[in-house]
Formats: sequence, C-alpha cells, structure tokens
Amino acid sequence: MQERIAELRAAGEAAVAAATTTDELEELRVAHLGRKAELPNLLRDVSKLEPAERGIVGKAANQARQALQAAIDARVAELKASELDAQLIADRVDITLPGKAEPVGGLHLLTRVRRDIEDIFLGLGFDIVEGPETETVHYNFDALNHAENHPARDRADTFYLAPSPHLDGDVQRLLRTHTSPMQVRHMERAEPPVAIVVPGRVYRPDSDATHTPQFHQVEGLWIDTDTTLADLKGVLLSFARAIFGPDREIRLRPHFFPFTEPSVEIDVSCHLCGGTGTLKDRSRCPLCKGTGWIEILGSGMVDPNVLAAVGRPEFDPEKVQGFAFGMGIERIAMLRYGLSDLRPLYENDVRLLEQYA
Repeated sequence: MQERIAELRAAGEAAVAAATTTDELEELRVAHLGRKAELPNLLRDVSKLEPAERGIVGKAANQARQALQAAIDARVAELKASELDAQLIADRVDITLPGKAEPVGGLHLLTRVRRDIEDIFLGLGFDIVEGPETETVHYNFDALNHAENHPARDRADTFYLAPSPHLDGDVQRLLRTHTSPMQVRHMERAEPPVAIVVPGRVYRPDSDATHTPQFHQVEGLWIDTDTTLADLKGVLLSFARAIFGPDREIRLRPHFFPFTEPSVEIDVSCHLCGGTGTLKDRSRCPLCKGTGWIEILGSGMVDPNVLAAVGRPEFDPEKVQGFAFGMGIERIAMLRYGLSDLRPLYENDVRLLEQYA
C-alpha cells in the first residue's frame, strides 16, 4: 500500500506541475483529493489494516495528501498571477475611470406588483394608459352613471377641491376616487375596439388596516362589437393564474356597480389552502376564512349609459359593448405576499421593504 501511495503522490505532483490554468488545477484537486479520489479513500481504509501497519501507512498517506495540497496551492498562486497579468493586458482597463458602484435598493413592493399587473395585461393585448389625478364631477361620477344621491358623492367619501378660476371657472373638481374616469376620457378620443388598463393613485377619506387615504387601482376596459361576459371571465382567469399561481380558479358573484350592468364580483380560489378552506393540519384557513375563495375585484358589462355619455356614434351602445373591471394594487399585494395590514407599505420601514427588494 505504501508503494501505491507513493505512485499516487508522484502522479499528482507531475499533473499539478503540468497544469496551465486554475480551472485545470481545480479539476486535479477533485480528481486526487476529492471525496471519491483514491488517496482519501486509502486513508479511510487505514483502520482495516493490521495494527503494526496503521501508523506507517496513515503517516505516508497524510504526507502525500498534504504534499499534493501544498503543490496545488503554490501552482494556483503562480497561475493566478499570470492569468491576472494576461487579463489586464487583454482588457486594457483604464484605472483612472470612476468605479461602478453596486446597485443599491430595489423596487417598492407596490411598484413591483403594479408592473407585474401591467405586464400580464400587456400580454393579453391591453394597452396601458394613465389619466389625471384631479377630476371633474362629470368624469368621476356623472359620466359613470352615478345617481345624484349616490353616497360616493358625499364629502365624507370624496376629497373635493376648492374651485379655481384659473382652471375651469366654477367647475367642481376633486381627487379622483377611482381610475374609472379614464373609461369615458379614453373613448372620447379613441376608436373601437378599445382594450386598456389604467393604473394610478386614487383618494378616499379612509384610514384603517385595509384602507388608506391614498391607494392604487388598476381599471380595465374592453369595448368591441361582440365582447361578452365569457370574455371577461377568460381574461380575469388568465390574470388570476398569472399573479397567484397556475392552479387558481375564479368565480363570478352578482353585485351592483353604477357603471356596469350586469355587475359581478370576482373571487379567486385561495392560494394558501388550495381552495379547500382548510390547511394541512385541518384547521380553518385564516386567509379565506374557510370559504376557499378570496374576493379580488369588481367588474361587469359596461352600462349602456356610460357608452352614451361618450357622445360619439362610434360608441353607440346599440353597436358596441364590452366589460370593465377594477382592482386595488394594495389588495393584490396583500393577498400575494400574505400581508395583514397595508399601512406598513407607506411607513418606509426598511426592514419591511428589504424583504421584497
């Protein structure tokens, strides 16, 4: 066995001396000193030898292993220096140029979710448009079929702005309560078919664990000659699976919104419990409250009164129809990442933000 150890040592040292790159040396290290190499396995078998031979063979094997490791380390140092010199000559680095700092920080969670939503709908054929955050009562309420006594018009539910003679005289303006006003604004200047999503900030006088005075919405609108509720379901099913996972299902529940008829709320099967309502330990799912479903947005077929408010023959409700939907970006973020309170998203606590950087 001592002869075999000497042979392995001599072969290894010769191979190390002949190596020309650090990558080749790493391969030699694995071949001669790795877990499956012969020399380390000889060391493991020393205990099987006769007591008189164990010390002699063990010492020889250890010396061979240490000698090979030292030879590899020395050769690595030599080759690294020569490789660095060759790289500096090839790269011709101008060391007087300023250094390139590593990127610091990352996208805020809400920005990341917004961009993910935009990417999904772009892939479904929608365009991205934006609108003004200060709106008129006409676009925010009247054109969207809100009755004059609708509670959303109340000053307790909407931030109204003082009239400015520099804008529209005595026209009442407000901070938009949803991104839906872009439905009519876009149709006033576009030609059908129309397929858009409208992300942006909106404002309402709410403040609690699931509401903030400023938040973000994404409005969707698709108008064509033969768009149906089935198209709405297909689009939102694709969205739900893209944002929450490929196994998600959706369901439509009757509801009421002033600007859609019929109106439906959309639920997505709970991604925490898989839509069963119970967790693996058979306890009730805390996210869906045991129902297996989570509400994610409101939607429906665009009310003919909204199309008529556009005032253009191209959008005559007798000729075209379509659907609209609206969702809160904060709600999607909360459901996607398991947040129980959205207020920390606005507190700029680096400990929270770094989790999603």
